[in-house]
Amino acid sequence: MAFSTPYFDKQTIAREASKILIETEAVLFNAKEPYTYTSGRKGPVYVDCRKLIAFPRARGVLMDMAASMLAQNVGLESLDVIAGGETAGIPYAAFLSERMNLPMAYVRKKPKGFGRMAQIEGVVEEGDKVILVEDLQTDGGSKQIFVNALREAGAQVDHAFVVFHYGIFEASQKNMDDLGITLHSLTDWPTVLETAQKNQYFDSETLDSVRMFLNDPVQWSVDHGGKGEEDAA
Repeated sequence: MAFSTPYFDKQTIAREASKILIETEAVLFNAKEPYTYTSGRKGPVYVDCRKLIAFPRARGVLMDMAASMLAQNVGLESLDVIAGGETAGIPYAAFLSERMNLPMAYVRKKPKGFGRMAQIEGVVEEGDKVILVEDLQTDGGSKQIFVNALREAGAQVDHAFVVFHYGIFEASQKNMDDLGITLHSLTDWPTVLETAQKNQYFDSETLDSVRMFLNDPVQWSVDHGGKGEEDAA
């Protein structure tokens, strides 16, 4: 079956993806009762892209836009396998592989401790051009485990895709450059904030607080009782 997808330009993708993430509450804003992250820091925003799998129509639009983006920016004949990172990337790899009519695989964080001791499930052959798929990216540090496993299996990995990219951490681009990876994402925090303001999803006080957080997340955490740079390390 031939692969075809509607065309979406970059600005439309970022804007519409932001609206979907807000309306499904896959991204949440709450300046009055900040969220506590795993690091111990606090912030007025929270991202849960796993939630999107419960919204088939919304996720369908997101995956149509993702397929369009990858067809334009990577190329129809430049991918052999869609590989999801354990665990949140697996459903998105499945959705994308179906749309793009490509084989799917997934990568474990470490080899399973029995049987074939496999770290990669599915078929990835020597020389296959593979794109790594995950749900989101903060600074990109976690990508190295998956990329290394795929490359050790003989795959050529030059691209990664995420639904949501924080887009506020300088380390993100450096980590991608160090890995030799081009990152593709549907949207990011600056675009979500702009969309929220334009559509009046939240009051001005909340938006101002989120803007301050995005400009300096460490200081915002300290000011609201959370851990700082050294404490969270």
